[in-house]
Amino acid sequence: MYNNKTAYCKREVKMFKLRLDDIKNRINIAACRNGKKPPEGITLVAVSKTVDVYAVTEVFRLGVNDFGENRVPELKEKQNSLPQARWHMIGQLQTNKVKDLITPERRPFLIHSLDRWNLAQELNKRGQALNVLIDVLVQVNVAQETQKSGLELLETARFLEAAGQELGNLRIKGFMTMAPLVDNAEEVRPVFKELAALKRNLEQRKFPPNITLEHLSMGMSQDFEVAVEEGADIVRIGRSLFADFQ
Repeated sequence: MYNNKTAYCKREVKMFKLRLDDIKNRINIAACRNGKKPPEGITLVAVSKTVDVYAVTEVFRLGVNDFGENRVPELKEKQNSLPQARWHMIGQLQTNKVKDLITPERRPFLIHSLDRWNLAQELNKRGQALNVLIDVLVQVNVAQETQKSGLELLETARFLEAAGQELGNLRIKGFMTMAPLVDNAEEVRPVFKELAALKRNLEQRKFPPNITLEHLSMGMSQDFEVAVEEGADIVRIGRSLFADFQ
């Protein structure tokens, strides 16, 4: 990892730009194949876990506004150093970390990993205490991998109905999933397709105003093009952008 500000010479900055341009081009091509969302409607979240704030700052200067962290202390540290960026919590969140994550001064732009009811309750409680609305995505374990968290597909509608009735300080803005790690991205297309179908089906229901279901966060370095083709409007990319800096 580069951990000294002077390490970022023109060569490293140029490398970031080349990688970023390649990723954006691949997103644009995948979006055109999809035909459902314009490329400018797709948000690239640069996954900056284990990357120092100097690398993040260089990528921010290149035009990336959204960054994702999977641990609360690292997110807060980088958010304090670069508050003008939009910070996403993408890792599993423990209930005892909610107060650290959401403070009167700052909170995440979006929490991607709402994966259980007691976490939803704790987030709502914190929102009530601070008189703020907290934006979240519901994590769905589409592939039913035992090592990953998330709701099952069949319990998602009931979860949304309960949240709409009881948790008014949460704004549930869509879904997130993590596909299995495979060599051929085509193998996980059914995972993305199934979550997109769930979103379409639930959009037909009438939920309270705090349930909007506008986003699909799915796709990472190894499979983001397939995810975009299946309807993702948020992709979380770390390795393809920050390789050699993590």
